[in-house]
Amino acid sequence: MNLLPRLSDGATSVGPFLKLSDPAVVEIMGLAGFDHVVIDLEHGPHSIESAQNLVRAAELRGLAPLLRVARNEPSQILRALDIGAQGVHVPHISSAEDAQKAVSACRFFREGERGLCRYVRAAEYTNLPAEVHLADSNRRVAPILHIEGVKGIENLDSILEITGIGVLFIGPYDLSQSCGVPAEVRHPRVIEKMRAAVAKAKAAQVFLGTFVESVEDVRLWSELGIQYLCYSVDVGLLYRACREITDALKSG
Repeated sequence: MNLLPRLSDGATSVGPFLKLSDPAVVEIMGLAGFDHVVIDLEHGPHSIESAQNLVRAAELRGLAPLLRVARNEPSQILRALDIGAQGVHVPHISSAEDAQKAVSACRFFREGERGLCRYVRAAEYTNLPAEVHLADSNRRVAPILHIEGVKGIENLDSILEITGIGVLFIGPYDLSQSCGVPAEVRHPRVIEKMRAAVAKAKAAQVFLGTFVESVEDVRLWSELGIQYLCYSVDVGLLYRACREITDALKSG
């Protein structure tokens, strides 16, 4: 499943962040019906080598494989894309300059400055002709830019002027810290900032994304026009399921 065509068709894409490195976890997410997975190299323990096998597992089960890198650094973005990621979550975008740097790292010439090597998984180890690899990558790769602070919200107009943004992702937890109400992701101050961001991104015809932890959150934000929804984290989903079972056993 390719993310950007799905969003262009008006559909919603829902999937979790991943911290566990067993490809079976990715397969289970696909079998359960999620649309994408985000392999977390910022807050997770993954290496680029373990992430590559998770990308393979995602493709096997029809999930869009995406990676979150630790920094807005071209070499990190390049490695994520070379193993076959359809998009890259880039953290802490606060200015148009940050956004341009991230987008350029995701695109080949003439649209960007991504380093070119055909001896990688994304190019099918040279099976793809160079011109096909370049054109296909520039068309399908999604730069997913994280707006995680008040400064990013304040600079949103100039950020949205950058050509080539795949998804503008509003990080509610970091935004709550920046608003002075850490972890209160439903605080009116946070909701107000997010609503303003949604309105501006929709006017600029840029896809919106955010992090959610409940079906109610999915409904709330999708009704406002956010199509790309990262639903919790694999370890949190596992903990919640196990806790529900043990609580039921202890109470019964």
